[in-house]
Order: sequence, then C-alpha cells, then structure tokens
Amino acid sequence: MLRINDYIFSLDLLEKKFVCDLPLCLGNCCRYGDSGAPLEADEAVTLREIKDIVWPYLRQSGKSAIEEQGTSLKDFEGDIVTPLIDGAECAYTILEKNIFMCGIEKAWSEGKISFRKPLSCHLFPVRMKKFPDFTAVNIEEWSICLAARDRGRREGVYAWEFLKEPLIRAVGKEVYDQLCIAAKELRK
Repeated sequence: MLRINDYIFSLDLLEKKFVCDLPLCLGNCCRYGDSGAPLEADEAVTLREIKDIVWPYLRQSGKSAIEEQGTSLKDFEGDIVTPLIDGAECAYTILEKNIFMCGIEKAWSEGKISFRKPLSCHLFPVRMKKFPDFTAVNIEEWSICLAARDRGRREGVYAWEFLKEPLIRAVGKEVYDQLCIAAKELRK
C-alpha cells in the first residue's frame, strides 16, 4: 500500500498493466455486477438534472428501467447506484454494434452535457472506498477484463497510466503526480 495525503493506493494499481479492449470485452463492465454503478450523492442529482438531455440516446429498455426505478436508487447495501435493466446492464447503456457503451458519455462527447459519466465508471476497474481517515484506492480484477490486462501487458501500459484522466478527476493532479513519482520509483 502507498499513502499519499488522504489516499491509500493498492500497489496493484502501480504494478498491474491495463488498457481497455472494447472489441474483445464488448463493454461488459456496463453489464455485469451485483448492482448498478456506484454514484456520489452529487452525481445522483446530476443524473436527475440531465435526464431529458440524455433520454434520446438511451434504448427503450433503459428508459423503462429509469421510469420504473428513477435516475438513481439505493441498492441492497444502501449505496446510491444507477438503475439496471432486468437486473443486468446499466439503464444508461447504449449498444454501438455489439458493444455496450455509456449513453451519458455519448451525450457528453457530442457536447450536449458537461458531465462525462459517473466517476466509478470512468475509473473502472479502480474502486474507491471512503473511510473516516482515508480513502482506499484499489484495482479490481474481474474476469471480464482479461482482454484489457492482456492488452496492457502487450502495450506495456500500467493501470495508473491508462487511468490518468479519471484518477486526476478523483484525487487531483497533485496527488496523481505524486503517484507517478512513486510508480517510477517502484520500478527502479
């Protein structure tokens, strides 16, 4: 573990290689899990605010799930999450060819909204958990990400490098820069 300010990073984030490979994984991180994507309270508010703008991008099954469950909800552990379609994929997913993508991110990429997507989605496979004195930053190894780990090894890209943008969004540039220094020191 590595502590930088109020964050404790798993060394796996610095040592494991990872690059998303959507043609092979088919965006299955948007599809599988035990509940919807974790949301911060302010993100749940944002989803309510952008609903009408994102709505045209969504599939009918996603719209129905949102109409039934709301733009966000509390899961079985009491965490705020995105709604799911029939207990499977996120209600905000769209299909491009046979790949699950984010309808929120599609609206963002077209300049319709300033919110890219929930931080937990942007960070995946990294998960952050807040404790009273620190925030734990861990990388999860799901079998659906095997292609991403293989691609990361082939291309020589570490998870902390691939996830630069969402990590900066999550912990700030100063902490990320310190993480980079630590990662380079670790490799020596």
